Amino acid sequence: MAVDIKNLNHNQLNDLISKAQSRQHELRKEKVVKLREKVHALIKAEGYSFDDIFGGARGKRRSGGTVPPKYRNPANAEQTWSGRGKRPRWFNEALKAGKKEKDLLI
Repeated sequence: MAVDIKNLNHNQLNDLISKAQSRQHELRKEKVVKLREKVHALIKAEGYSFDDIFGGARGKRRSGGTVPPKYRNPANAEQTWSGRGKRPRWFNEALKAGKKEKDLLI
C-alpha cells in the first residue's frame, strides 16, 4: 500500500501518522505476546516453571514499612522526622537558627 504523502494536507498527514503509530503499538504488543509464549514454552520444555527461573517474587514489591523517627523538633516534641523524604519546615528553620543536625537527633 503506497501512499503519496506529498498530496496529503496537514490534517490527513496527522491522521496517517496517528494511525501508523497506533498500528506500530499494536504490532509491538503482538510481538511481546508471542515472545512471552515462546519463553514459557521453552521453560516448560526444559521441565522448569517460570518461578524456578525468575524467582517466586514476581510482581511483588517490598512494602515501605514505617521507619522510626530520627529527629525531633526541640520546640514541639510531637513533631518528628524519620530523615527520609523532604525536610520538614521546622527542621530547616532549626538549621537556619544555628542548630546542627546532630542537635536534633532523638
